[in-house]
Order: sequence, then structure tokens, then C-alpha cells
Amino acid sequence: MSKKLWLLLLINCNFILASQNFGIVVHGGAGVLSNLSEEQQYIIEQKVSETILSAYEILQKGGSSLDAVEFVVSEFEDSPLFNAGRGSVYTSEETQEMDASIMFGFDRSAGAVASIKKVKNPIKLARKVLEETQHVLLVGEGAESFAESIGEVIVEPSYFYSEKNLKRLRKLKSKFAENHSIQDKIGTVGAVAIDKEGNISAATSTGGMTNKMPGRVGDTPIVGSGTWAQNNVCGVSSTGHGEFFIKFQVAKEVCTRMEYLSQSLKDSSHNIIKELNDIGASGGLIAIDKDANISTPFNTEGMIRGSLTNKSDLNVSIY
Repeated sequence: MSKKLWLLLLINCNFILASQNFGIVVHGGAGVLSNLSEEQQYIIEQKVSETILSAYEILQKGGSSLDAVEFVVSEFEDSPLFNAGRGSVYTSEETQEMDASIMFGFDRSAGAVASIKKVKNPIKLARKVLEETQHVLLVGEGAESFAESIGEVIVEPSYFYSEKNLKRLRKLKSKFAENHSIQDKIGTVGAVAIDKEGNISAATSTGGMTNKMPGRVGDTPIVGSGTWAQNNVCGVSSTGHGEFFIKFQVAKEVCTRMEYLSQSLKDSSHNIIKELNDIGASGGLIAIDKDANISTPFNTEGMIRGSLTNKSDLNVSIY
């Protein structure tokens, strides 16, 4: 190879690396949020802002999008502010069952767990499923046995105890006795990022739906429904009425319309959420494309969300 050609290749590679936009978008769940006080809103917004800034630093230093999204979701799982991990809501039998998934867009590798009760950080276990097994989804006791075998942090049920969530369950049960159409679909946390290498990753975690039947699994651990990441197209994390998000494969559908119908990220994601609204399905999603464009549509009263990229400022909103 001539010196001139080598220099041209080097310049071209440096241009590609320099021109790759990067960033992260997160959510803390969609649903009815009108009962939040100003103080509660401030606390949530501060937590989201601090977490985004730390995750963005990972990306800014050349870290992977997979590390960034796992960090965000694990931070939210450790907080009682969100319906995931420590803040998980209760089943109809006053127990807690958690789901999570994570996906790497470079090769579409994915890991997920469902119906786990004693793992401190479901998203960390989901990543171990991705990296250390030949499987995609582990559930219940099998997932927890795997967690114990690899040294993931196991906690007592009391770690997840929440008087607020228990009162919420009992209040919902009394209303449900009068009106069986009443449901509580608030919840889920997620993050989607693209790094300086152009790799897109997505992660989602949830405690599910208040008053759900034990064993119920929503869209969060279902790859293509609650989580999707595909390099050169987009990444998505969903939140809302999981049964509908499963039926319509919402997360992957956003990318599919972009890939095959040449729709923009904004058009694809907003159209899907509108279509869900038309059939009575509530929820929202966050998404990022190969150019670090962000979209956060929702059809509920609010959705906790925030984003930061190398071409846009920090933005955090609830309504």
C-alpha cells in the first residue's frame, strides 16, 4: 500500500469516527402522573438528570452503549421512585415479580429475565444472560439459580417492601371489585444509547402491573416488544400496557418502518403510539437512531423522560 493511499484511508477513518454522533435517552415510565407534588417532580427530575449526566460521561469517554444503558437502568432499579427493582409494584397476592431485558445492536445479541423475586438488579442479570449463556430469556427459579451461581446480588423480599405500593394495590383491589375494567399500568424504566463506535443498545426493566396475576409477563423482557436495538437503524425501549406492546411488537416495529418504509424516527415512533391510542392502548416509548436523533412519544398524561447527545442539550420532562 502506498503512503498516499494509507494517509487517505487514515484521514477517512478519522473523519468517520469524528462525525459519529452519540447520546442517550431514558424513561421512568408512562402513566397517570397528575398526583405528583412539585417536590416529587423535582426529586424525580433531579434523579433522572444526574443519571443521564453520568451515563453520558461513559459515552463521552469512549465507553460502550451497552455499559451506558445498563448503568441507567440499574440506577433506576436501585431507586424507590420507579416501578423497577426496589420500587416494583405488587401482584394480586402481594408479592413482587420483576422483568428486564437488554440488547446490543451490533449483532442483535440479547438477554432477558422474567418473574424473578430476589435479584437486586434484574438488568444486570439480563446482561449476564446475554454474555454468559446461550439463551436469551430465563424465568423464575431457573433465572434466580443462575443469578446465585454467578454471584449476582440476592436480597430478601423485605428489600422491595413499599408501604406506598402496598396501599396502591389495596386501593386498586377495592376499586376493581366494583369495576373490573380498572387497571394500573404505570411503570417501567428504560434507556437507549448510541456510542462513538455507532453501536446502539437498549435496556428495559419493570415490576409490571399493579394487581397483576402472579406469573404474568408483559412486554419488557420480550425482545422486539419492550426492547430492540439495531445498528444503523434505531434502538427502542417501551413503556405501557404490555399486552398490546407484545401483540404489535412495538419496539421492533419502529425500526422496521424506518428500514423498509424509509420513515424518519419521529414519524415511525409517533405513528405507532397514535395507532395504539386508537385501539385504547396506553403507553409510550423512547428511541434513538443512527444519527443520535431522539424521539419520545406517549399517549398518556405523562412520561418521565430525558436525553442528552453531543448535538443537543440535557432535556428532562415529565409532562
